[in-house]
Amino acid sequence: MLKPQIEKKARLVEELHEKAARARMTVLADFSGLKVEDLTRLRRQVREAEGELKVAKNTLLRRAATADTVLALVRDRFTGPNAVALGYGDPVNLAKLLVKFAQDKPQFFKIKGGVLEGQVLSPAEVEALSKLPGREVLLAQLLGALKSVPQGLVTVLAGILRNLMNVLEAIKEKKDSGEAGGPAEA
Repeated sequence: MLKPQIEKKARLVEELHEKAARARMTVLADFSGLKVEDLTRLRRQVREAEGELKVAKNTLLRRAATADTVLALVRDRFTGPNAVALGYGDPVNLAKLLVKFAQDKPQFFKIKGGVLEGQVLSPAEVEALSKLPGREVLLAQLLGALKSVPQGLVTVLAGILRNLMNVLEAIKEKKDSGEAGGPAEA
């Protein structure tokens, strides 16, 4: 009778380990006192943001937090009830979602920290990440900056050519007016 429970826990540890190894971003949060419907709603929102929200006992999290996973970097924060948000897509979207949820439910959901592509983040750093613009906005800003440099160069070069043409035109007009009004040579 004990064997199926052990196998179930082993599968959960293996699943957590595999998903943590795949995740670009991991956020650890305390969810004590959170209602089931709120947790379900948060899970759905995290799924829409290309992630997963997992709840597991700390002993199982510690077993999944081997040296080759990002969970090992936040292992010291495995105290109390923990929810682990694993993000596979844009980390900024996941951070925005979790920070907003934590602000909506401050007494029930507290961000303990996270890991972004191997770097440990404090709760304040997760919040700072949430204030960045999304990936699409950053790419558009980069494209605009890259486009403006050659466009500015073309504008400057066109201005130089335009000024040269104005000077040449003025010289031509001066010569034309000088020839028409000057004395005739024999």
